[in-house]
Amino acid sequence: MFTGIIETLGKVKSIQKDRGNIIFTIKSDISNELKIDQSISHNGVCLTVTELHPDAHTVVAINETLQKSNLGSLKEGDDVNLERCMIMNGRLDGHIVQGHVDAKAKCLKVEETGGSWLFDFEYDSKENVLVEKGSICINGVSLTCFNVTDDRFSVAIIPYTFMHTNFKKIEKYDEVNLEFDIIGKYVHKLISRN
Repeated sequence: MFTGIIETLGKVKSIQKDRGNIIFTIKSDISNELKIDQSISHNGVCLTVTELHPDAHTVVAINETLQKSNLGSLKEGDDVNLERCMIMNGRLDGHIVQGHVDAKAKCLKVEETGGSWLFDFEYDSKENVLVEKGSICINGVSLTCFNVTDDRFSVAIIPYTFMHTNFKKIEKYDEVNLEFDIIGKYVHKLISRN
């Protein structure tokens, strides 16, 4: 379980294909603190550490993960938002994030608005559980959404988040990972049963 508060940026050091899987080696300043079999959020996707290197770690994304996330489009040198799992006796600064991507969204617009940035996204709204001023996790970042319609929403990014995540690299038409709020998903499922 994660909070959506990004700890650091990693850089894709190498990519290897293994049948339907992709093996990523990520260089980061927290890699030397990780352990084999530890869960780490990579752009909002919970992946298991399989190997450790002096300044990097290796994870494997299976085909199911690649189909539902933007990890398959990563290239060597790309930035990746990283977060270790939350400590249960600590503060929950973002919202409850599982690291299970629900969908991808396409960036429609990036606008600098006098000290912050406005991003508009479009997604397939088969199971739309977004609400105005509700929580959304984009590439692992816990955010508040607004201007919510059936298939679009906006988020505002403060300078700190812009500079310390890969939001600074997101451009129009780029795909991002979405994880909808877990409480909203449960409520949606309960209501849709009736």
